[in-house]
Amino acid sequence: MKQVRATLLIRGVAKKFPRPTGMIPIRKEIEIQSMSKTPTPIKRVVLAYSGGLDTSIIIPWLRENYGCEVIAMVGNVGQGDDYAAVRRKALASGATKVFVEDLREEFVTGYLWKAVKAGTVYEGKYLLGTSLARPVIAKAQVRVALEQGADALAHGCTGKGNDQVRFELTFKALAPHLHVIAPWREWSIKSREDALQYAETHSIPVPVTKKDLYSRDQNLWHISHEGGPLETKLGEPPEDAWKLTTNPQNAPAQEGTVVIAFEAGVPVAVNGKRLGPVKVVETLNQIGGQYGVGRTDLVENRLVGMKSHGAYETPGGTLIYAAHHELEALCLDRETLHYKQHVALRYAELVYYGQWFTPLREALDSFVESTQRNVTGKVTLGLYRGHIRVLDRQSANSLYDTSIGSFVMGSDYDQKDAEGFINILGLPLRIEAALKKKREAKPAGRKKG
Repeated sequence: MKQVRATLLIRGVAKKFPRPTGMIPIRKEIEIQSMSKTPTPIKRVVLAYSGGLDTSIIIPWLRENYGCEVIAMVGNVGQGDDYAAVRRKALASGATKVFVEDLREEFVTGYLWKAVKAGTVYEGKYLLGTSLARPVIAKAQVRVALEQGADALAHGCTGKGNDQVRFELTFKALAPHLHVIAPWREWSIKSREDALQYAETHSIPVPVTKKDLYSRDQNLWHISHEGGPLETKLGEPPEDAWKLTTNPQNAPAQEGTVVIAFEAGVPVAVNGKRLGPVKVVETLNQIGGQYGVGRTDLVENRLVGMKSHGAYETPGGTLIYAAHHELEALCLDRETLHYKQHVALRYAELVYYGQWFTPLREALDSFVESTQRNVTGKVTLGLYRGHIRVLDRQSANSLYDTSIGSFVMGSDYDQKDAEGFINILGLPLRIEAALKKKREAKPAGRKKG
């Protein structure tokens, strides 16, 4: 095999990537090849690389099975890795180039804040930390592939999980002409134990041991834990599963407080100090984690049709969602607030299902944006051993009017108006009651002999 000199490319904040307004033009013969069972030989592939177990063994596997050049793309979404070590590991494993993309601010402003404003929560518990990170990583991966003239994209997602869908739907939206390689759907490796054995055979160091078989995904927003004891134990996760949050029983005995300020639905300050987007999340993660806030134990319905058991830690996100919810209660009218709750459910499904780059998500964003114009103010939360309570809500745009809402009867509300309102609202009930009475009063017919 021809030797290719290893090159190290490190990047700062990723440059803007235009939002797709339609399918990228491609030649008909290329489109046909991408659907063929026997595609043309792969020469250069860009792999979404993390340095974890799965992607660590994929680099040598791609070289062995496709005979292609492998470029590693590392997406920094705030997972806190030692990126110098990750780069060295990728190159040592056989990658010819390594791109490190700092996606943190794009992740927060372009994805997390949209989810916060929409109020997206999957199945009542999951704040979608992994689901929201995948499209921003896959988008950067496509950008690198196009710039480097690659003819394929690869990822380390298993054939049973949701992430394969999230990555590949992004690929189809942004670069449908590129071939996709999903090793977990091709190779003979069936378990994490098999993967560990492959790593040992190829002298690839990995951070997972046979004693610790949790599969974890961490970013600025959260950390998820799957596998290991969680696959067989459906009760409370073992304490050793948690990484970001203090055990609530060991949290401070004194209640703590935090004040979160919002502008147009976006958190902009913590405890009176204005912060940048990334710093807001980092600061609230530290505060929430200290008080054991943000732990979620969830049996969820995966997109591929099975149920899975996972544990999630989202300390800062939990505080942001709680405060944003209280501010919306002040600033949104009833009809908008109730309709927005329906939108939030659908938005959460789109995110979870990997349908970020879709016209529907963009359309829902337009609606959500219009609802957030007046969601400005601040909320004070009390934190105590894993629990949150609301201590204060303030907004110049509050629709709460004490002259109307108070039990003291003022001149701004005429109680006599309620009678007509009740009569109109109750008209269908009156009609139904009259018909029911008429049916009950009708004599029964004779029985045939």
